[in-house]
Amino acid sequence: MFFFALVGMVALAVAGLEKLGILELGGSRSAMRWGLAAGLTFAGVDHLVTPERYLAMMPDFVPMHFEIVLFTGLCELAGALGLVVPQLTRVAGFMLALYFVCVFPANIKNALDGLGVAGLPDAGWYYWLRLPFQPLIIWWTLYAARLIDWPVGKRASRAKSLIRAR
Repeated sequence: MFFFALVGMVALAVAGLEKLGILELGGSRSAMRWGLAAGLTFAGVDHLVTPERYLAMMPDFVPMHFEIVLFTGLCELAGALGLVVPQLTRVAGFMLALYFVCVFPANIKNALDGLGVAGLPDAGWYYWLRLPFQPLIIWWTLYAARLIDWPVGKRASRAKSLIRAR
């Protein structure tokens, strides 16, 4: 949950700094990208520094657990960098959305097995509470990387059409 809180807090902070005129990064989607990049940077470094924390989460069907944990950390760091480099934002967003789909089985395994992971609560409800955040972070990633406009773009188009019709 720290990951999601960090993403949200950094996004809100960047949006606030933009609103105050201190930063000019391009609006809410940019703030969302910077928030996601911060969360991914934290998670990526954590995967590389404390890989043992993630080994218990690995489903049995995944080979080379240790290597995959390190690889996912590198993917998170590469994705964070890609989000903040304008030429790479869209491809990074697509690859990260795919990444978040691929790691979802580990989150399901954690909820079903009730694993206690070092640095995370032992309560089973915690792992079940995390599951609905996975589709949210996938949407956040696709929206922030300008790969989708839903639901904002659809509403904005309808509003413009209604204004023009009058």
